[in-house]
Amino acid sequence: MLNKPRGYVTTLSDEKGRKNVSELVQDCGGRVYPVGRLDLYSEGLLLMTNDGEFANRIMHPKKEIEKKYLVWVSGYREGCEETLRQPIEIDGRMTQPAKLRLLSRKDETALFEFVIHEGRNRQLRRLCEAAGLRVTRLRRIAEGPLTLGELPTGAWRPLNGQELEALERALEGR
Repeated sequence: MLNKPRGYVTTLSDEKGRKNVSELVQDCGGRVYPVGRLDLYSEGLLLMTNDGEFANRIMHPKKEIEKKYLVWVSGYREGCEETLRQPIEIDGRMTQPAKLRLLSRKDETALFEFVIHEGRNRQLRRLCEAAGLRVTRLRRIAEGPLTLGELPTGAWRPLNGQELEALERALEGR
């Protein structure tokens, strides 16, 4: 599990010379690659693995592994939550509706908690844009039963036995 900082691409190498997540896990004892993606400007929980089958199982939409995000926005106005709960079209397909909670609000800024299980290309940013909101920070804090906890930004740690078992149960739908 890596706590990806903003400003890193979720790839093992980048033709544009940008910082990439492989630089953060060089000391993990082997080659690992990201399970899914967080865009350049997003941060938070990113699973890394050397097991391709395991990665495919986690990412498969039919498994419906929930991903939880904190999303800070500007441009908040009353009633925008209804728009945020609606599916949007990405690459010719409609997304599943997002679950959300308004955690705090001050003037035109707000903090939302979103839960989605698809994680399509920039899904939350596009959803916020459709509601007239500008994302100022986006952080994944959980994936299935796994939580980021107090893992420092830019740090990684292996999953423990209990976390692996909980993730396996989630993949089996238990």
